[in-house]
Amino acid sequence: MDFQHEVKNNIIHLNLSGDLIGENNGPGILDAINDHLNKGVNKAVVNIENVRYMNSSGIGVLITILTKLRNKGGEVVLLNPSDQVKKLLVITKLNNIFNVFEKESEAIDFLEAA
Repeated sequence: MDFQHEVKNNIIHLNLSGDLIGENNGPGILDAINDHLNKGVNKAVVNIENVRYMNSSGIGVLITILTKLRNKGGEVVLLNPSDQVKKLLVITKLNNIFNVFEKESEAIDFLEAA
């Protein structure tokens, strides 16, 4: 699992790739989110287009990000989930909790309006 993050227009852009299984990279991802939260950035686009596999720990990482940002009055959107990850979101009913977008421009428009 690899991740990159940057802030553009007061929105965290988090790009994940590989297998999101939480155990090794979860703390690093959450540390990056916490750093940005401490600077007042409370909205994020999490691009999961290149996530091949996600287990319960990976789902936990996404839920933790969502909880942290919403607790600070912010919002998180997921961008470009693979078909396998989409199925997982439906099975776990997380598609009702997360806003999911196929286009980055739509995700950013949503966050700017939130």
